[in-house]
Amino acid sequence: MSSSPVRVAIVNDYEIVVRGLASVLAPHESRVVVVEIDSRLPVVNTVDVVLYDTFGQVQGDAVELSELTIGSDARVAIFTWNLQAALVQGALERGVSGYLSKSLSAEQLVDSIEAIHRGIVVVPAHAGGDDDALVKAWPGREHKLSAREAEVVALITQGLSNQEIADRCYLSINSVKTYVRTAYRKMGVSSRSRAVLWGIDNGFLPDRSRAMDPNG
Repeated sequence: MSSSPVRVAIVNDYEIVVRGLASVLAPHESRVVVVEIDSRLPVVNTVDVVLYDTFGQVQGDAVELSELTIGSDARVAIFTWNLQAALVQGALERGVSGYLSKSLSAEQLVDSIEAIHRGIVVVPAHAGGDDDALVKAWPGREHKLSAREAEVVALITQGLSNQEIADRCYLSINSVKTYVRTAYRKMGVSSRSRAVLWGIDNGFLPDRSRAMDPNG
């Protein structure tokens, strides 16, 4: 274990997502300290590990690491539900140092971040379901949208087609259509244009913000 806490930045385009993940790590600040959370802004603090949450984002095999670390030697860890072997391998080939499942417990997540900081490449041991997600914060949760439904709605609000969503999230087109149908039912809409308007009104547009720990 490090003698001082691992300094972490959390990155995602949705403020509710990064703040939810920061709250999970907060009780473990003696081991891992979140010094910055960013939504659509680059990391500016000197950190040890950048934790990139893929909710509504490009996946780990397509993320531009240089844009996350701005030339620093910070290691990048992907935090995601999408654990397909090809996706993990593609992320590792791009230089990602860890690929972490959202089904990890808080203790396992902290252990993984510490291991990544020590130079160990961490990959998922098993695939968990969406209901096992550690972080329970995402847009639309108060409307009973599941994590996957919320991500699909976020991408619809961003203007992606069903096929583009399938490609982005490594889902089958039929799975995307199922998530769309169940989400629409919960949202009370029946068309894509109405879904986009609902998404805009309910926090599904990406945010642009940065918060830093003044003591970090």
